[in-house]
Amino acid sequence: MGEHNEFGKQGEALAVAFLLNSGYEICAQNYRYQKAEIDIIARQGNVLAIVEVKSRKMGFLEDISTTINSKKKKLLVMAADHYVQEMDLDVEVRFDVITVVQKGASFEIDHLEDAFYFF
Repeated sequence: MGEHNEFGKQGEALAVAFLLNSGYEICAQNYRYQKAEIDIIARQGNVLAIVEVKSRKMGFLEDISTTINSKKKKLLVMAADHYVQEMDLDVEVRFDVITVVQKGASFEIDHLEDAFYFF
């Protein structure tokens, strides 16, 4: 596996730990439906958070929370809808982005709730 893939997996693991420490229950990781993949599906009360994790090393100039294009958003919405129906859930669905930025030996984690709307 490439170094960037390993770094991405590390970022997802840090995001899971962050969510758990914030009181979320992790429902699924790397949930796939057709061509879509959801990094993390987490629940807190009646809110189901569909979480896209973006991991980068310090010095990346682009705001990584804005790197989710319209095609990716449509795929996330489709997969989230399928998950909710498959699990027969009655929840509020929210789309979040967690950014994990490596700064030397440490990591900065930001959780952007309601990163985008699907309607």
